[in-house]
Amino acid sequence: MSHDAIGEGLLRALAEEGVTGRLTGPATVAVSRPDGDLTVDIGEWRAHAAEIPPADLPGFAAHFARGFARSVRAEARPSFDIERLLAEGSLRVRVYTEEALAEPPGLRDALLTRPLAPGLVETVVVDTPDSIVPLNRVLLGDRPQEQVFGAALHASLTREPHYAKTDAVWGVPITHVGETHRYIGSHVHVLRRHVGSAPYGALVAFPVPEYLIVHEIGDTHIVAALEAMQELATTHVEKGDNALTAQVYWWCPGPYEQLPEPDALASGRVPDLRPVWVEVDHRERSVTPRTPDTERLIELWLSDRP
Repeated sequence: MSHDAIGEGLLRALAEEGVTGRLTGPATVAVSRPDGDLTVDIGEWRAHAAEIPPADLPGFAAHFARGFARSVRAEARPSFDIERLLAEGSLRVRVYTEEALAEPPGLRDALLTRPLAPGLVETVVVDTPDSIVPLNRVLLGDRPQEQVFGAALHASLTREPHYAKTDAVWGVPITHVGETHRYIGSHVHVLRRHVGSAPYGALVAFPVPEYLIVHEIGDTHIVAALEAMQELATTHVEKGDNALTAQVYWWCPGPYEQLPEPDALASGRVPDLRPVWVEVDHRERSVTPRTPDTERLIELWLSDRP
């Protein structure tokens, strides 16, 4: 069995115990902790793992992971507990792509994450002066997940600065909600702050962690708005660091937005975000919707035109 297979087996076992790790060398694993990464020497364990039958590796890795997780939790509780984090307002919410948390297997389930929209997840992180560390579920204690997400969203929105600026981009009014930190995506939970009545909702994109771009659907032709949002999101992804996705979403205000803002943040719900995309051939004067919701949106917008 290859060294990679052995290492991946260990990472899988650690993830199942709620511990996030990554291989940093032939004999070392870095384990994420709120106070910084802990580097663990697994050279001796790996040597023993190489001598056992491949079929026995999962159990061997699980035994190591259980013992290691117990020691990590015992060390973490006095200096890093959920009650202190909530009291200090140290939690934030960061948006990731599903792909970013897909490896190693079990990583996403080990962290406090939830789906935000197709292709995107929200993750509660601990914001420290030196690092941003995803929060492991094992540290929740008796606190409900919805409550922790609500507190993290509240802190992201109230303790972190932001600006909102609207400009015409290729003739389409688009608002940039932005700052230099990586929690701007949380503003998708309070889009009412950044749009007007929005009878058709809005187009939204998360190209990089520092920007949320928004177009309130209104008088601007919907195809022109989609094109502009797609091109702008793609430009940000191509030029930005830690890019997320150029995907554009149709925000459909609904039950989530009908709740008072504090109740919505702690409800466990998320805004209704639907992937939309068009391909436009200007030479042939043709428009091709690439998702069912794109077609529905265009039809809805056109149906109210004189």
